[in-house]
Amino acid sequence: MTRLDDAGGDRVEGPDVRANAVALEIAEAVESLTNLWSLAAQEAALRLSLHQLRALRALDAAPGLNLTALAERLDIGLPTASRLCDRLEAAGLLDRALHPEKRREVRLHLTVPGRRVLDDVAERRTQALTIALTAMEPTERAALSRGMKALLVALSSAPLSPGGSPDAG
Repeated sequence: MTRLDDAGGDRVEGPDVRANAVALEIAEAVESLTNLWSLAAQEAALRLSLHQLRALRALDAAPGLNLTALAERLDIGLPTASRLCDRLEAAGLLDRALHPEKRREVRLHLTVPGRRVLDDVAERRTQALTIALTAMEPTERAALSRGMKALLVALSSAPLSPGGSPDAG
């Protein structure tokens, strides 16, 4: 059991204190990874904003989304999503096509260059992460891998509400 001093100088014990400390460590690591991801994206042949990359990734995961569905996935407004798609289309990374059955609906798809940009960014991110992981001891890498797998299982089995606490049901 972990013991930490609280504001009054008394010792506070319990698993929640240790979980909070680990959460802070993970948050710091995630911030470092986010910086690594951003740098890798900026070093790609074609520099894209975070929103543009997220849009391309969303369309890669779900080809044929309409503008409304893309805006919802990205949690942005419809006008913002429309301007975002305009820029991606102008850059040749996104293609708009009329829905075969619904004339007023436009479907969005990655182009071949759009796919190449995503592949380039993913490769740069993997290379940067590999460099960091190579600096670790093999036992540390193995422990990190086990821990990440356990974290993903825990996250998938106990989804969090927007407030950050487990869903009540």
